[in-house]
Amino acid sequence: MDKFDLEERLIDFSVLIVKISEGMSKNKAGNHLAGQLIRSGTSVSLNYGEAQSGESRKDFIHKMKVVLKELRETFVCLKIIYRTKLYNDMSDMDKAMTENNELISIFVKSVETAQKNLGARK
Repeated sequence: MDKFDLEERLIDFSVLIVKISEGMSKNKAGNHLAGQLIRSGTSVSLNYGEAQSGESRKDFIHKMKVVLKELRETFVCLKIIYRTKLYNDMSDMDKAMTENNELISIFVKSVETAQKNLGARK
């Protein structure tokens, strides 16, 4: 996958996260989880952008791990929202959870590959 394709995919994912957050129930739990979802679900795109201009291979790996951490946090948040039915469009939720899971897999492999390449250079 081209790095620009991945960037666009992350941006599309963040846009979907914003849509879900904006459409959630306006109660204490909904507001709290919507805010949490916005923070973690949009930071993946922003942190990936930062990773692309990492100052070193180690810095790149660190920033990619931050993206992975935020993706995992977003996934847990989506599961809570799904189970509590704080968002009504289950097709959006299914799409977000599937994409989130696929992105986690991509970033796990990317981090593993970058770490292996770092070790090979020593």
